Order: sequence, then C-alpha cells, then structure tokens
Amino acid sequence: MIGKIFEKTILVFGCGNILFGDDGFGPAVVQRLIKTQALPPDVLVLDVGTSIRDILFNLLLSEKKPEKLIIVDAVDFPNRKPGEVFDIPVEAIPEKKTADFSLHQFPTVNMLQELKDHTRVDVKILVAQAAEIPEEVKPGLSPAMSGAIEEACRRIVAEILGTRH
Repeated sequence: MIGKIFEKTILVFGCGNILFGDDGFGPAVVQRLIKTQALPPDVLVLDVGTSIRDILFNLLLSEKKPEKLIIVDAVDFPNRKPGEVFDIPVEAIPEKKTADFSLHQFPTVNMLQELKDHTRVDVKILVAQAAEIPEEVKPGLSPAMSGAIEEACRRIVAEILGTRH
C-alpha cells in the first residue's frame, strides 16, 4: 500500500497511536473514510499511525509528488473544546506533543514545511481537539472525539471533491 503514495494525486494520512486514547483520532477517521466513502481512484487514504516522518521523508525525496496532502491528527490546542474539528497551518502545529510518537515533533514539522514551501504539494492539516491523551496505554477515543469523526470525514471529502477541476 505504501508504494501507492507515489501514484496518487491526493493523499490522506491519519496520524496517531490508537493505544493512547484520543491520539487515535487520525486512524479512526481514516478507517471511517475507507468503510463509508467511495473516493476517486486517484485518492489514497492511509492509516500511517506513528510512521509519518518516514513517509514524509520518502515523499520529499521522490520525484513524483501528490497534488494534495491531507494530514488528520489530534492536538492539544489552547481555548478549543474537546472534539472541535479545525484546520491549522503547518506553522501552527503546537510544540507540545500529544504523544511520544505523534505528528507534533521535529523533524516532522520541518518536512511538512519543506513540502509546503518548496514543492507544489498543497498541504492541509485537519485536527480535532483531544479531550485527553493518557500517559499509559488506554485504547479508545473519548465521546467528544468519537463524535468528531463524521465532521472530519465530511471536511475531507469536501476538500477532495473541491480539488476536482
């Protein structure tokens, strides 16, 4: 499946660790999209778990890049309600990481910035405010994050369909 990232024009990556509560939001959104949406054949929806850095590195080195990259993840942002779904620019990814292997770490942010600034890849980051990310293994999303999955899916589908010429 990973090899297909170089063949598709739109990539949707669900990031996060399903073993740490709300950090599993990205993978949950991806699973819902795969199960419920008939997406165009040039779209790849992939649960990248905690492997986003390796995949971004490969994308940066590849001659063939997608037109659009949509990243889905959980965040801990000030003044947001648990389960609130919103877009953030690459520059706004919070320094405080939500889990040890999350999207919100150097050098992931630098690679996303590089894709955004020095290629023609349109980078979108869709996030939801986590209610809680436990420090110990505790699978399962909070009710607020479970309720945010549908909205995230609607936004992603709209973004994909809005890309169509």
